[in-house]
Amino acid sequence: MKRIITALVLIPVFTYVTLWAHPWVFLTALSLVALLCFHEYCGIVAAHGLNRPGPVAYAGGLLILLTPEQSAIAVTMLTLLTLALALRNGNLEKVLPTASAGVLGMIYIFGAWRFAISLRAASPYWLFFGLALSWIGDSAAYYAGRATGKHKLAPRISPAKSWEGSVAAFCVSLIFGFFYLSWLIPAFPVAGRLAISAAGNIAAQLGDLAESAIKRGAGIKDSGLLLPGHGGWLDRVDSTLFALPVIYLMMRVAW
Repeated sequence: MKRIITALVLIPVFTYVTLWAHPWVFLTALSLVALLCFHEYCGIVAAHGLNRPGPVAYAGGLLILLTPEQSAIAVTMLTLLTLALALRNGNLEKVLPTASAGVLGMIYIFGAWRFAISLRAASPYWLFFGLALSWIGDSAAYYAGRATGKHKLAPRISPAKSWEGSVAAFCVSLIFGFFYLSWLIPAFPVAGRLAISAAGNIAAQLGDLAESAIKRGAGIKDSGLLLPGHGGWLDRVDSTLFALPVIYLMMRVAW
């Protein structure tokens, strides 16, 4: 029940922010969600026995997120700065893992959310498509898996996930994507609608498994406790972080 109530609260808020909010409201909300996700990611890093990424990583992540265009120079300089700061670690065996965790987190969280800005710039309805495709697929996997799941998808990573849930998520995402893109772009070829929907769902499922893997490696169940029934913000958007870049790139290729 907590899961459903949380979803009922979040859906109208995300719909408004995605489709109709002023750009500054959208960027503020996106930055807040990204910071919350990164904060939870830092907790996972600490659970692995590494130093938590510090303020420079938060600032560097916001730079990646909010700069008009992603810059190879900026990302390179942030990587070098993160490595330099990791030298403060008294245990030299943790210099490389600590620096790597910081850089991964900046790109994994803020770099992925940067594509939300790019999708909204193309059309708020493209961003809504990316968010909805991920969350509809998540819901289908969750409820179909609970009802019929018998064959484990990745038992070492996430014992609760099943092949039945995965197939349900894929099929429901295809159906949703077909009709949504038919409404959004009537001239879009059927093959294109199905390809983007399929790729987006596969990426979303990989994103879900990726976050589960780093949590299981840290020995924790949820990234946080801010969303009753869902865990933390990173638990809620893990699939979205993989889906948005893929959908954006495919949209650019198609158009």
